[in-house]
Amino acid sequence: MFQNKTVIVTGGANGIGRSIVQAFANAFANVVVADVDVDAGKTLEKQLLASGKHVFFVETDMRKEEEIRRLVEFTIQKYGGIDVLVNNVGISKFIPLFEMSVAEWDNILNTNLRSVFLCSKEAARFMKETGGSIINIASTRAFMSEPNTEGYAASKGGIIALTHALAASLSPYHIRVNSVSPGWIHTGDKSALSERDHKQHWSGRVGEPFDIARACLFLANPENDFINGENITVDGGMTKKMIYEE
Repeated sequence: MFQNKTVIVTGGANGIGRSIVQAFANAFANVVVADVDVDAGKTLEKQLLASGKHVFFVETDMRKEEEIRRLVEFTIQKYGGIDVLVNNVGISKFIPLFEMSVAEWDNILNTNLRSVFLCSKEAARFMKETGGSIINIASTRAFMSEPNTEGYAASKGGIIALTHALAASLSPYHIRVNSVSPGWIHTGDKSALSERDHKQHWSGRVGEPFDIARACLFLANPENDFINGENITVDGGMTKKMIYEE
């Protein structure tokens, strides 16, 4: 389905992003991995190239406009176009409200939210001729919160709003823009999870990175072009549970 298609995945060296890269690579796409983690990015590139996949790592600080432009230009030069952009990069720093500095707030918003605006704008310049799909990774924390998560919650809520705004602006070019809001996605050792952890979900388990990767494959599929400007929550039903304290 994605053979000869080119996909950029930001924050693709670890966690959910890594699984998204693997999913598109397994679907025969050309995948450009953007991340600041050079060791993890190069290791992933080497592993996937060795298995016959088409993957290339580009060290990119998504807070910097010039590096985003360089990433997009590199992709165009190497593969001739961009078909799918997955804005996955994000940091989840939880800092007590009265201790959070403006610099820390800006770092979270610039990494998580401003990068989506910049990368989408730059990629869309080249996607205008052929159309395509932009997928933004938001979070259920856009709708629900714990204490001291102001920066993260604001960035993820902003991503959902930006998603439908971009969908409106880019619709004349046949560029679809959607977001995915993961719930509890465990990226570490499964054995660290308890039965209670799993039972908090109607699906009976904590989420895994490939749950989000599969949602991205679905949204990127051109046959699903009637889904546009939408946010899809992937959380095993957790945010729909009604909870009473005894």
